[in-house]
Amino acid sequence: MIRRAKGNWTYLIIAALLLLLILIPFDWFLGRYTSLMIFTGISTMVTVGLCLLMGYTGQVSLGQAAFYGTGAYISAILSKTYGVNPWLAMLIAAAATGAFAYVIGYPIFRLRGNYLAMATLGLGVIMWILFRQLSQYTGGPDGMAGIPYLSIGGFSFNTPFKRYFLVWFFCLVILLISQNIIRSRAGRALKAIHGSEAAAESIGINVAQFKVKVFVLSAVYASLAGSLFAHHLRHVSPQSFDFLASVKLVVMAVIGGLASVWGSIFGAATTRILSDELLLRFGELDVIAYGLILMLVMIFMPEGLFVKLKDIMGQWRLRYEQRGTKT
Repeated sequence: MIRRAKGNWTYLIIAALLLLLILIPFDWFLGRYTSLMIFTGISTMVTVGLCLLMGYTGQVSLGQAAFYGTGAYISAILSKTYGVNPWLAMLIAAAATGAFAYVIGYPIFRLRGNYLAMATLGLGVIMWILFRQLSQYTGGPDGMAGIPYLSIGGFSFNTPFKRYFLVWFFCLVILLISQNIIRSRAGRALKAIHGSEAAAESIGINVAQFKVKVFVLSAVYASLAGSLFAHHLRHVSPQSFDFLASVKLVVMAVIGGLASVWGSIFGAATTRILSDELLLRFGELDVIAYGLILMLVMIFMPEGLFVKLKDIMGQWRLRYEQRGTKT
């Protein structure tokens, strides 16, 4: 009976969250937060890739904004400057970003620890400089405006209400794909690599290949998120993909739990609320707040705030079950 009640409660919580997700963009509910939730969905897509890379494979990346920006700019340039269909532009951007990640993946993953972190940081800085300097294509520091909305036939995603559902559709698909990867043999191989690369190699896992594959997958996720960002705002500029953007993405992954795919939503939502609602008045000083959050979470909750809350709920449930057994 207890087990059945537990199962019912799980389904009720999932149903309540899905209902909340559907109701949020309506004006009579929380419509004023639609834009915030759109950016949360976009950030979640990038964070999931970081979780696979950092939490399950144990590889540090401080330059994920580079792939995020690459997807946004390729999609923007193709659709606005060359008139390519925005959906096709998104696909081309994802393929190009994935190919770019594949090319640089093998040399970059020969590095380990701090050297790997510095290399990914350098990648992010290089791409940010390119976004600023290739002004004939990217618009330079001012960026590009007038990027077309996504549309299907005669239906255009020209309102935040429509784009909210579009973004969260992509986000949920990516979450489900990632969850399936983790539960597959590939997911177990990634965990083995995280535990010990030498031990993983000894049981026949091609460590280098797996690391590059996850790197490419995380880059494709970031590229898709960047394309949705570009077609949502209709404007892209280098400021959206600078070093601070990469730091925010890492903070999102850490708060949600590096090894928790679903925690990415929690991490992205928490960081976006901090960024867009609470820390906005502090201007560029918000980077100090992110540094403090990152430090405190890593010291006191190294598995992430979301995972910590799950553990607390698990303990409460265990006490409830034990109390029920005694009675």
